[in-house]
Amino acid sequence: MALVAGTFSLALPAQAETSKLIIESGDSAQSRQNAAMDKEQWNDTRSLRHKVNTRAEKEWDKADVAFDSRDKCEQSANLNAYWEPNTLRCLDRRTGRPLAP
Repeated sequence: MALVAGTFSLALPAQAETSKLIIESGDSAQSRQNAAMDKEQWNDTRSLRHKVNTRAEKEWDKADVAFDSRDKCEQSANLNAYWEPNTLRCLDRRTGRPLAP
């Protein structure tokens, strides 16, 4: 212990030479790796966003078709036609079979 304490007491303050200026271009291996990871993340989220948008578009189209079908069913000349909101179909009151109004 005494030897270690003596070593610290003999240490002289060091001075750094500050007359050199180093300018990095920012193009290091780490920055290239970070850029590659950012691009991969962007591509993954873009793919996910595309899937979400496609799903939303399908749901919109489905609702749009159902809305048009409901209008046709309600305006049908067939008195036995009725709109079933759970299945989104136009059905015959007597048979329960789907109708094409």
